[in-house]
Amino acid sequence: MNTTRSSEAAPIDITTVRATVSRLLADDAELPTEDELETLLLQLRGNLMLLIPEVETTAAKLPKGDPVGHCARACIGEARMKLSVEPPESFPRRVGYAQKLARVLRALADHFDTLDGESR
Repeated sequence: MNTTRSSEAAPIDITTVRATVSRLLADDAELPTEDELETLLLQLRGNLMLLIPEVETTAAKLPKGDPVGHCARACIGEARMKLSVEPPESFPRRVGYAQKLARVLRALADHFDTLDGESR
């Protein structure tokens, strides 16, 4: 589902986000080539940069102390921390870094979907 929350925000295509995550985290995921890994890292980081403010804005509308909002804000903090880390040099460590980004992106996408339902 393509979802946009504000007219100024870039559209969030959760289906594409989840496909990118699956490329690294699916049970049958194959190791990407170095070129594929670079593309995946750009996609993961870009999707995180798009999702963080969307989830943050929606979570802020929930009552203080709401567990859904609290959990979403914790995930946002984790995502920002992972984005602040420089990707490692070696290929195996870059794959691990990409998988960490993918896991936090998957969690943020879940919060995006949950908060979308909460805001209706």
